[in-house]
Amino acid sequence: MINFSKSKILVVVAHPDDEILGLGGTLSFLSEVKSATIKVVILGEGITSRGDKRRTSDWEDKLKNHKKDIEKAKHIIGYDRLMCYNFPDNRFDSKDLLEIIKIVEKEKSDFKPDIIFTHHYGDLNIDHRITHDAVITASRPLSGENLHSILTFETPSSTEWQLNSDTSFKPNFYVEIRDKDLERKIRAMQCYRFEKREYPHPRSPKALEILAGNRGISVGKKYVEAFSISRSIHSQNV
Repeated sequence: MINFSKSKILVVVAHPDDEILGLGGTLSFLSEVKSATIKVVILGEGITSRGDKRRTSDWEDKLKNHKKDIEKAKHIIGYDRLMCYNFPDNRFDSKDLLEIIKIVEKEKSDFKPDIIFTHHYGDLNIDHRITHDAVITASRPLSGENLHSILTFETPSSTEWQLNSDTSFKPNFYVEIRDKDLERKIRAMQCYRFEKREYPHPRSPKALEILAGNRGISVGKKYVEAFSISRSIHSQNV
């Protein structure tokens, strides 16, 4: 059993909005009900892949607005800390994996989390997969390690679009969320003016509600968010 009460939770995601799509309701619940201390680390800037070439000067105003959207979403969900980096959107594979690992190692060393949430390893999006690999590499189970659990989440419009059944998302852990947690998740997602979509897109408000309800039906609850446990260690200190 993973103990979330008063835990330190590090969320490592590739792009702005992934933290909401993957576990916005859970973050709301854990922050308010379980008194968890939560830090979100966003590795990429999340926009510039929409151009033919990565010229950040062409996207300067939108990148500033994107940062404002992150803060608005953070305020709605209510988590504690935020750190943003500027790895190139959908081009993480143009960087040395070690460079990304070093960032995750630093954040992990500074924050000393009990639990980490990150992307599922089989996602369609290359940045998600590299983020997952960086987190796992930075979280080697060494002696004296504070971290006891790593969970991966599904990201609508990426996880379910992967056609390889060998790497499909197979949840084995569920967090029941309240109506108001789902409502906060949807409101937070609507803050992302460049990412929100209309139904039937998976990032639309209606689709997010349907997903939470469908996951809930599978375990006899109204709304849940689903996760896969990559590693969870129970010790006398947990």
